[in-house]
Amino acid sequence: MASDIIFLHAPSVYDFRKKPIFYGPISDVVPSSPVFEMYPIGFMTMSSHLEAAGYRTRIVNLAVQMLQSAKFDAEKKISKLDAKVFAIDLHWMPHAHGALEVAKLVKKHHPDSVVELGGFTSSYFHEELIQRPEVDMVMRGDSTEMPHVTLMDALTKGKDLSDVPNLTWKDKDGRIHVNELSFVPDDLDWLKFDYGTMIRNTLRHRDIKGALPWLGWDKLPLASVFTVRGCSYNCAECGGSAFANKRLLCRNRPAFRSPEKLAEDIDSIGDYLKAPIFVIGDIRQQGNGYAERLFEEIKKRKIDNHLAFELFKPADEEFYRMAESALGEYSVEFSPDSHDERVREALGRNYDNESIERTVRKAFDHGCTRFDLFYMTGLPEQTRESALDSARASKRLWELVDKDDGLFIYNAPFAPFVDPGSRAFEDPERWGYRFFARTLEEHRALLDNPSWKHVLSYETKWMTRDDIAEVSYDAALELARMERKCDRISKEVFDERVERTTNARTMLKRIDKILLIKDAREREEGLWAIKEEAENLMASTVCNKKDLDWKTGSIWSNAPRITLGLMRNALRKR
Repeated sequence: MASDIIFLHAPSVYDFRKKPIFYGPISDVVPSSPVFEMYPIGFMTMSSHLEAAGYRTRIVNLAVQMLQSAKFDAEKKISKLDAKVFAIDLHWMPHAHGALEVAKLVKKHHPDSVVELGGFTSSYFHEELIQRPEVDMVMRGDSTEMPHVTLMDALTKGKDLSDVPNLTWKDKDGRIHVNELSFVPDDLDWLKFDYGTMIRNTLRHRDIKGALPWLGWDKLPLASVFTVRGCSYNCAECGGSAFANKRLLCRNRPAFRSPEKLAEDIDSIGDYLKAPIFVIGDIRQQGNGYAERLFEEIKKRKIDNHLAFELFKPADEEFYRMAESALGEYSVEFSPDSHDERVREALGRNYDNESIERTVRKAFDHGCTRFDLFYMTGLPEQTRESALDSARASKRLWELVDKDDGLFIYNAPFAPFVDPGSRAFEDPERWGYRFFARTLEEHRALLDNPSWKHVLSYETKWMTRDDIAEVSYDAALELARMERKCDRISKEVFDERVERTTNARTMLKRIDKILLIKDAREREEGLWAIKEEAENLMASTVCNKKDLDWKTGSIWSNAPRITLGLMRNALRKR
């Protein structure tokens, strides 16, 4: 079935199945695999606006299908697709390889179609991207739903593209044009947020596997809503910080979705799925009044989906009381990144360890059933001992709560790249970074390396690339020891974790030795000889990735709810 626009999601490295790659722990603390097969939520909102404007859309997650089956032929799939525009996300930097290779294949098989790239990374590197022969246009900005409707109107009617906001494009003679990045909305209440669009499109194309947000989502679905675009905070390493938003996206202040609209979004997801919902962005960014209004709306609507809230700084007891009153039970995600107050201060997170301890303890006093806390290795001012101290500090946190309280603590490397547009990327000397890649092409080339350590785009004054890799494994072992001391895991689980982390470290060293072989053919043969063994260590190398799973039913158990939700939605539109 022909589409007006198809949204394509590529794996981080396009031909990862045909390369001897050891990914290591780079995705241990996110739902997707190291292939980063999770597509951005913007696919759904852009589809919603385009469908409402009368355009046929489709989401095709190539990365998921490539993971699902070794026999899946991505190029053959691309060749059979039919659309006027192929929109490929290059939102996160780790897709610098896959997105460009997919763009080449689309242009090869559909030379008359428009190949468009978009997302944060595309916005940053739009001038470099538009020089590439496989790229016809780049859509910049964080809110491209309405610009996409304007774009499709112009393409359909054969109009000049000069009036399409946020667009970098080539004309038929190959001349490059950079339109003003003028669509930067002050709020998000205009946004169409409808999971039903994704479900209807999946049914229309009879392609459930191809539209999954990430591998395994059908078995353990997790939905998400966002409170804001932009940010009030200025964390040094974050490409979504206030600094990066102003410099890159012309956003001088955050754009919020009102608490009432946010509650409506959460409620509408409940029409289709009895699944946990992750609320993206700290709901206190616009002040405590925002959180209070949201919890009042949640209570009024009697929302019964489990909600997970993101904290950018410690929360007070009143916040947890409101959450408990509205929901009874809920979860919390919090990333202090380091237990070392000096490191946090360098990052721009100015709160003390006592406040971290207090926010963890108070959460479980008031209805929190799961609290995920994240530390990282490879940060400014962070030495080896500092990184290990973060792992050791977990013991203190676990001792503050009951043994059965769901406190999960993770420690993973800051990988693979420092975000372009972040303060650290733009002024590396100030934060003690040294970079191995600055351009898009240099980042793309790094992704082709066989070892996750050599993919790292940086080292610091305090730790080299080798140090960061070694300390990542050291911290993982230290964290496991603390978890065992607190009797949070059994001896069998502890032994298995230690064995897996040790094997992963050994694999890294084996790859280092193979890379020293001068003969290219012999070196390649050596890497292929250990590919299968390395792939078996691809997930859960420094933590138990299954700890990230929420208890939920599969999408198949949600089938009756989905059917009723689609019917109710259709009746509302009459």
